Amino acid sequence: MAEVVTMPKLGFDMAEGTLVRWVVLEGETVSKGAILAEIETDKATVEVESTHEGVVSRHLVNEGDIVPVNTPIAVIGTPDEDIDYQTLLGENGGSQVSGKKEGDTVSVAAETSRDRVEEPVQPDGDAQLPDGVRASPLARKMAQDHGIDLMSVKGSGPSGRITKKDIQVALETPKPERAIDSSREVTIPAMAFTPDARVPTDQVMSVNRLRAAIGRRMVEAKQQVPHFYVTYEYDMAALMALRSETNTLLPEGEKLSVNDFIVRAVALTLREYPNLNASLNNSEIIHHGHVNIGVAVAVEGGLLTVVCHDTDRKSVRQISVELRAKAARARDGKVRPEDIEGSTFSVSNLGMFNVVNFSAIINPPEAAILAVGAVQDIPVVKGDQIVPGLRMKVTISVDHRVSDGAEAAQFMRAMQRYLEEPLRLLV
Repeated sequence: MAEVVTMPKLGFDMAEGTLVRWVVLEGETVSKGAILAEIETDKATVEVESTHEGVVSRHLVNEGDIVPVNTPIAVIGTPDEDIDYQTLLGENGGSQVSGKKEGDTVSVAAETSRDRVEEPVQPDGDAQLPDGVRASPLARKMAQDHGIDLMSVKGSGPSGRITKKDIQVALETPKPERAIDSSREVTIPAMAFTPDARVPTDQVMSVNRLRAAIGRRMVEAKQQVPHFYVTYEYDMAALMALRSETNTLLPEGEKLSVNDFIVRAVALTLREYPNLNASLNNSEIIHHGHVNIGVAVAVEGGLLTVVCHDTDRKSVRQISVELRAKAARARDGKVRPEDIEGSTFSVSNLGMFNVVNFSAIINPPEAAILAVGAVQDIPVVKGDQIVPGLRMKVTISVDHRVSDGAEAAQFMRAMQRYLEEPLRLLV
């Protein structure tokens, strides 16, 4: 029996998405759980899995179309099934079948054997340039940032559309060196500022969808969420020693980061402080049963939060493997819905940039976020002596509507047991 696939809602604030690419073409078989299409949201390009099994009998939208959430985008049926699309879609979008007339009944076998010629559609997100050059918004921005002429790039996307991959190939291709005529006398003009001298000009950069979404949500968070901040300093000597010893037993590519230990420490501490593993819904505070830690990942053009679900039930190594894989997909623009949804508490770590201390903005609808600085070699006082020490500053930002300073301070002190006695993280 034929099933209708709709544009999924991939975030609580998602209203529409752009269908970037059909992975499974019309007439091809798709299994349940297989990647059906790539959809671009305000946050990222997400690989969407099929919830049905069968043959893709018809695409209802074209690549590049911007489609509202819950709008029908495809029909999946059985081989040789005759489908009455008008009856099937009914009020759900019978008039939105792309390039077909309402009331048509077409078998999959007949449809796939017929050659269809369609006029190329210019999606709203593409840049239509001279000579018909088309480029995705991300490709256009990358080309502008790196000074690449899109006219010289061959697109591999639909209808010659230039994609991020094409720009990356252009960046990796060495430019031919210009031959220098050594016989020519070179005169270096004196520096002089004249009315005709070329000076740097202002550049106007368009805001991409991810950056616009970040800006919108962070403005709302700062305006509507009353933040307060508590900073704590931890002795990291024992944890750094344990990490070093553990990594000698692990192969390259599976080494544990300091952040892996911190994420587990946060998850275990949240078990004791469920009020910080919470969300505010109007006049109700929801204490989440699952501890799902979101970790901020820097990606091109913005920031994404990848989520480790049920973090308190996983080992440090499991956390490391899962977060590394999800972060890689985020940077490649190939995240899955479960990679970025469902976080109940977030961690933002700038220690790798040698940042000592900072405060992060809460990621709604969560009640708190942890900002982690670098582990530093500093002089510390022990007894009547000054000795070398390893210290790390961490700041928690909390929604004052959900919690208070005393509870936040207790949470930070409770986390000290795990960070300063790190064997607790392994048992």
